[in-house]
This record gives sequence, C-alpha cells and structure tokens, in this order.
Amino acid sequence: MGIGDKISNAAEDLKGKAKEAIGDAKNDDSLKAEGKADQTKADTKKAGENVKDAFKN
Repeated sequence: MGIGDKISNAAEDLKGKAKEAIGDAKNDDSLKAEGKADQTKADTKKAGENVKDAFKN
C-alpha cells in the first residue's frame, strides 16, 4: 500500500468519525449513519490494498 493511499484512507476514516461524533452530539441519525458509512468505506479500501500487497509478494 502506498503512503498516499494510507493517508487518504486515514483521512476518510477520520472524516467519518467526525461526522459520526457531530451527528451523535446533534442527535442527527442521518449524519451518524453517513459517518459510519465513510468509516466502512475507508476500512474496505484498506482491506483491498492489503490484499493487493499480499499478492505482490
């Protein structure tokens, strides 16, 4: 996994965590769900990159 991909995935994960926290604070279930979706998307990308890296070896 390239450093750019790692940074991008980490940023997307942090963005999702922030959205979830703001949604929780504002009692906004839609924003909380959007934040969780962003985190899941980042985790999925990270897993895909790990699989790619495993096949390179």
